[in-house]
Amino acid sequence: MCGITGYIGYRESVPVLINQLRRLEYRGYDSAGVALLQDGGVRIIRSVGKIGALEKLLEQQQLSSNIGIGHTRWATHGPPSDANAHPHADCSQQVAVVHNGIIENYLELREMLLDEGHEFSSETDTEVLPHLIEHHYEGDLEQAVRAAVEHVRGSFALAVISKDAPDRLVLARSQSPLIIGLGEGETFVASDIPALVSYTRDIIILEDGDMATVDSFGARISRFDGQPVERPVTHVSWDTSAAEKSGYDHFMLKEIHEQPEAVRNTIRGRVDGDRVLLKELDGASDAIRSAARVQIVACGTAYHAGYAAKPLIEELLRVPVSVDLASEFRYGDPIVGPDTVVVVVSQSGETADSLAALRESKARGATTIGVVNVVGSSIARESDHVLYTWAGPEICVASTKAYLTQLTALNLLALHMAQVRGVEEKTRRLARELAKLPDLVAEVLELEPQIAKLARELADREHFFFLGRGRDYAVALEGALKLKEITYLHAEAYAAGELKHGPLALITHEVPVVCLVTQEQIREKMTSNIKEVKARGGYCIALVRPEDESTPLVVDAVVRLPATDDRLMPSLAAVPLQLLAYHVANALGREIDQPRNLAKSVTVE
Repeated sequence: MCGITGYIGYRESVPVLINQLRRLEYRGYDSAGVALLQDGGVRIIRSVGKIGALEKLLEQQQLSSNIGIGHTRWATHGPPSDANAHPHADCSQQVAVVHNGIIENYLELREMLLDEGHEFSSETDTEVLPHLIEHHYEGDLEQAVRAAVEHVRGSFALAVISKDAPDRLVLARSQSPLIIGLGEGETFVASDIPALVSYTRDIIILEDGDMATVDSFGARISRFDGQPVERPVTHVSWDTSAAEKSGYDHFMLKEIHEQPEAVRNTIRGRVDGDRVLLKELDGASDAIRSAARVQIVACGTAYHAGYAAKPLIEELLRVPVSVDLASEFRYGDPIVGPDTVVVVVSQSGETADSLAALRESKARGATTIGVVNVVGSSIARESDHVLYTWAGPEICVASTKAYLTQLTALNLLALHMAQVRGVEEKTRRLARELAKLPDLVAEVLELEPQIAKLARELADREHFFFLGRGRDYAVALEGALKLKEITYLHAEAYAAGELKHGPLALITHEVPVVCLVTQEQIREKMTSNIKEVKARGGYCIALVRPEDESTPLVVDAVVRLPATDDRLMPSLAAVPLQLLAYHVANALGREIDQPRNLAKSVTVE
């Protein structure tokens, strides 16, 4: 979603802000802008389009300032345009604001401000904020911001500068991430850690209801009611090269190839021989033992990881497992309570719908476990227990290594819960096989030349279908999502047994159909489904186990995967589908790392 940056210190602020904004491009955006304090006033420069367009405008200006704020916008209220781009100012151009989130009562506030004579120049919800601050301003910027946010309903992370306060920025956070970076004689602000690590490794993560007044020497933090609070300083250990492409053409390809190490990091210290060790979940043991059901909630790719993990949890625990989209779960009347373990899966830990589902589950008395990548994120902090995936930063909007590490973490969780419930004999072999996954994923990556060649041959097709049964169907869902996300081609996944219930009508001559055949117990059933597709002229590509000799006889192309336990095959089968999507998109010349209309971290509904 939107990206916020801020700087105050001894450097020229524009190069810092632009560099920070570039590190936040993965969040997705359609316009960008900066606001500076210069010559006793507020200067705002903004542009629709990419950051490069903004840079060209900045090069035409005579700018010199040691304080500023920046923004990349992902449109929610009003289309992408120069007028709707951030930052926004009040009537007197005294205050400039950048905002990430959604102001739910902005129409009500806008009408009130219009009645008072304020003039608006955009269609955004954000623009009510500088006018509200202007309305409350009596010489103290912090107090004006504090008074303004009391009127606001919704989610927001704000950074504010004023010509009357040239030595500070004022920040506020409610349900949208905001981080302060501490330097020597300089302070940084950003929506996410990658925008800070080039400058400092010492950060403060603001919590919901926090405000901060930031100057060159640090930050003074308080609650919305004015009560001072202390927030811990966290040292970030990420290598700065983790957010660079390292020679790959795109972040997506880099992150696909990082998956062996990412999965290794997820497993590291958590598997000892034939046992899983999740010490971070020791406090959840009683809830796990007494659980009558498990509920998984997530969005997008994280939902597919949860769906893929469901069969293993049910098999080992013999309790029902539900997997729900967080955006649907939160508006229903979910059957969760003290006898339920709710697992919330999110890469960023800030996904708005998943966070709301977590809070709803806690309110109903459920024990919550967050499976997240970002340390200190909202879901990590608010869950009763947290299982980090340790994927490292993922820059490409389309998720790859986050998915694989989520699935690995969920498999670890399944084995851990089984051990806690006293059914350890079911888990020993699987724990040993799980420890081998990083090397097996590396083997799959060696198939890339074959998959790239296949992708180039299929890049002119307009429709793709993905078929599977059981665990393979779960992977098919993720394969179809990856393809449509970055190629803009039509792709659908179906449970293969449902073909005759409608989807078979869509199969025509030479339509590519990716068939996942990694589960031995349903191989013969899949063969029948493949023959149905072939009879209609479909072009079938099969992902098979190494020992499968029969499936290759009835398809047009075969991708042979390494061998592992059937229950872990989804972790291997997902990788060729990621590569297929990447190479089709590359052949089509798509903007792979930042596909149109999408954002990395969905922090609004």
